[in-house]
Amino acid sequence: MARKPDSDALSTYNAKRDFKRTREPKGKRGTKGGNSFVVQKHAARRLHFDFRLEIDGVLKSWAVTRGPSLDPKDKRLAVRTEDHPLDYGGFEGTIPQGEYGGGTVMLWDKGTWRPIEGKSAKDLEGGHLHFILEGERMKGEWLLVRMKPRKGEKRENWLLRKVDDGYTGSEDDLVRRELTSIETGRTMQEIARDDEGEHSFKDRKGAQLDKALDEAAEHTRKVAAGKSGRQAKGKPPKFRKPQLATLVDHVPGGSDWFHEIKFDGYRCLVAAAGDKVVVYTRSGQDWTDKFAPLRDAFAALDLPPCLIDGEVTASGKDGNPSFSALQAVLKRGHGAQGKQQYLDFHAFDLLELDGEDLTAHSNLERKEQLAGLLADARPPVHVADHVIGAGEQLLEAMCGADQEGIISKRADAPYRAKRTRNWLKIKCTRRQEFVIVGWQPSKARGRPFASLLLAQHEDGELTYKGKVGTGFTSDTMDELASKFSSRARKTPPLEAPASETRNAQWIRADLVAEVAFAEFTAEGRVRHASFLGLRDDKSAVDVKPERAAKVEQDDPPSDIKITHRDRVIFPDSGQTKGDLADYYAQVAPVMLAHLARRPVSLVRCPQGRAKKCFFQKHDSGSFGESVHHVSIAEKSGKKQPYLYVDSAEGLLSCVQMGSIEFHAWACHQEAVEQPDRMIFDLDPDEELDFADVKRAARDLEKHLADMGLVSFAMLTGGKGVHVLVPLRTGHDWDTHKDFASRFAEALSKAEPDRFTATMSKAKRKGKIFIDWLRNQRGATAVVPYSARAREGAPVAIPVTWAELADMETAAAFTISDAAELLKRAGSAGLQGWGFADQALPEL
Repeated sequence: MARKPDSDALSTYNAKRDFKRTREPKGKRGTKGGNSFVVQKHAARRLHFDFRLEIDGVLKSWAVTRGPSLDPKDKRLAVRTEDHPLDYGGFEGTIPQGEYGGGTVMLWDKGTWRPIEGKSAKDLEGGHLHFILEGERMKGEWLLVRMKPRKGEKRENWLLRKVDDGYTGSEDDLVRRELTSIETGRTMQEIARDDEGEHSFKDRKGAQLDKALDEAAEHTRKVAAGKSGRQAKGKPPKFRKPQLATLVDHVPGGSDWFHEIKFDGYRCLVAAAGDKVVVYTRSGQDWTDKFAPLRDAFAALDLPPCLIDGEVTASGKDGNPSFSALQAVLKRGHGAQGKQQYLDFHAFDLLELDGEDLTAHSNLERKEQLAGLLADARPPVHVADHVIGAGEQLLEAMCGADQEGIISKRADAPYRAKRTRNWLKIKCTRRQEFVIVGWQPSKARGRPFASLLLAQHEDGELTYKGKVGTGFTSDTMDELASKFSSRARKTPPLEAPASETRNAQWIRADLVAEVAFAEFTAEGRVRHASFLGLRDDKSAVDVKPERAAKVEQDDPPSDIKITHRDRVIFPDSGQTKGDLADYYAQVAPVMLAHLARRPVSLVRCPQGRAKKCFFQKHDSGSFGESVHHVSIAEKSGKKQPYLYVDSAEGLLSCVQMGSIEFHAWACHQEAVEQPDRMIFDLDPDEELDFADVKRAARDLEKHLADMGLVSFAMLTGGKGVHVLVPLRTGHDWDTHKDFASRFAEALSKAEPDRFTATMSKAKRKGKIFIDWLRNQRGATAVVPYSARAREGAPVAIPVTWAELADMETAAAFTISDAAELLKRAGSAGLQGWGFADQALPEL
């Protein structure tokens, strides 16, 4: 039987608490042998995270001032505190003010721990513990190292550090994004409000206090059972019919399309909710068991309820996805002859997330949300990459690598459970001219022929090349049939195998057809051929086999012509209208995720930024068909046509009309009365420097996090910082504005020497104005990646909270940095920037 620890182990814990006032558990001895760990977020005099490991029947405890970091380079101070009883690992609630540790406690993480191989818990006595965590949020290898004590130092200072393994990330990944209880799903504010409400302990004594304690404990149990967190409470979504792509013979041009690799595998949908995962085939069959490795990989991600569309592949000998390799893996049970073969899942769409149907959102928006959802995914789960406007180059690369082809998707289109032309598939086929030498009759009613017989001139004579039986419209079939009647002949114009030309009707060999096909077979026949059209400009005697030419292409195609490209619009730096257009063409993919379908106001400077500039939000049609309008009622009740764009062509059309800046509403055009993001613009007085602004932004981020809200930072390209809070729809503009104003006012009252919530210049002296006015109906804020009509052509850019500390100015990037901005946007820290599934709390 395991030995119980010394009763003195918890004497310090018990001595510090009055258990008639606090409902923390009394210090009771536990048995040895357990290996639990828990992390509790604790808002006492200052916010910190209590990290606790079960050792010898108690919870060894450290207060981690800034919380755990996933960055191995980031060593977090962890101050050793008194041992806690094991029951404390289930405590969540409020410790009364005046008591030791008074404040709100949240169950932030829990799980099990173990020393790495060759080590033990006894290493703690030597000031060094190397261990592995298997929690809901903290995973992988970690280190606790005691710092050398300074003279007279009374507390034990340790360092908590992540070891570089497959579970690393940025310092913001955990404490800045995980803001709710793993047990009850509540925020710190909700926990505090619950305890201050019907379960308040204020002025309660004796039996009345005991009753309150029992009620609070029961309340927590009920909340845990009914609201156990986003990951655990849901069920995997039901199967949906997937959207299918239409086969076309060329890549669509223009930057309103993005292009992905067409993977050679099985189309599947993954329905997940925590550790519950179902893998469906495109027809709705449950193939979870067949794809067991993928099921386990998704279960490990602990995702909220979601439905993800993608492709399952297996690699061939050359490392590329191979359908035959996939079939072999499935037949052999995920392995062959003792050598493990792995499946991969390439996610390319997100249909549902946490109960919300996303299919009405645009392809590009869903792709951005997918990237945010799977930001922590590791192989075998991948998010499929895409390019915008360079589809021909991607197709060429795929065909050169012997891949199947590409999928082109219209960036602004919704998801439809059928075959549409908003998704196109372009296979790695070849296109050549062939001479039509005959046709075969059709048994289908109303179809004049079943297929055409093809040939090319080789070595001075016609050589049979096979058949083409697809790609015809009714009009082209009728046109061809009419031409055949006057060209009929009784004998074939070439030697052709009888087995392939049975019942053939031969014609004079002077018609030229252009045909797309996958390849020539070993017998010299076209494979997967598709008729494209007749060529009247080419003589049949000139039709010979062609060698595939390399596609040469410069910039991504655009249908928008930019005139006066050499006009200088930034006189201080010499950058031109053409430079600005090129910048927007490059950043359109990432910019549209935040701009598309939002009513927009433009800053137009037709003669350049140093000349007269003006705002424009209405239009009668002068911007062209790529810029759209939505009718919105103004205060007077009169409806006006407000501008919005949803494509790169739309962006460039605005640039062509002299636009430099894009400022958007906090809603989408299809739901004008439902705001979905809140923005606080930190505008400093001229006496302050940028360090003051950065510190203010971090303070706002902390206060918002205490309320359970994830926020993001953006450099404005001017002198300030925007703190952006994405929100679910479901509240109106009055509620939106009220929350923003009260939040800003509360901060200005709490620190009147630093902040003001009043626009007045006189009251702003030496302070930072928390501009909450951008959260009113009709107000706008500059869009991420928008250029600014300022000296040097700066741009507004998203940054991580960690990056913000190192930024020396709010105008750190310009329109000359498009390539670097695109690279940054794909980094782990910025994937999913600006997207979070959260509701506006009560204030």
